[in-house]
Amino acid sequence: MMLSCSALVLVLLLSQARSFLGPSEDDDDDGGVPEDWVLLHVVQGHIGAGNYSYLRLNHDGRIILHMRSLKGDADLYVSDRTLQPSFDTYKLQSVTCGRDVVVVPGDFVRPVGIGIYGHPSHRESEFEMRVFYDQTVPQNPFDSGLYASKDGREPKQSAQAEEKEASIFWTILIGLLKIVLEILF
Repeated sequence: MMLSCSALVLVLLLSQARSFLGPSEDDDDDGGVPEDWVLLHVVQGHIGAGNYSYLRLNHDGRIILHMRSLKGDADLYVSDRTLQPSFDTYKLQSVTCGRDVVVVPGDFVRPVGIGIYGHPSHRESEFEMRVFYDQTVPQNPFDSGLYASKDGREPKQSAQAEEKEASIFWTILIGLLKIVLEILF
């Protein structure tokens, strides 16, 4: 009985240590990617220290960029205002020392500029970027914050729209109260 308990504790400790240390090199690169995401491209490249490499994204919809530094440290900058984003001009960024992930919203103006920066701490960086399309997000351009529920009931308003309506309501109510008070006094 004591031997089985100690074996169970040992297995538990080993599994905790493995999850703490993170996935091994042998693990699948797409682990944790939802089945609804479609792999569009795999881009591999090298970038020198302090330099940029630029890509252009033309796909519509919500796009997820998964970049992994194979050697060195490559960072990711994204913009829908310039085709050459940098650490000075970007809208989205991911600058970790390992996996970098950026979610490009469907409402970004296309083409979207993608800048890959080779961090100066390494002479050269090697990266692999997987570009996924999230097909779970509706592509109707007329949705603008309104989405039908899964059970077919009426669309629900976004929190921003509800907040705006509440603000208008209170503005009108306060205005009416001021008029009534001016008439009475």
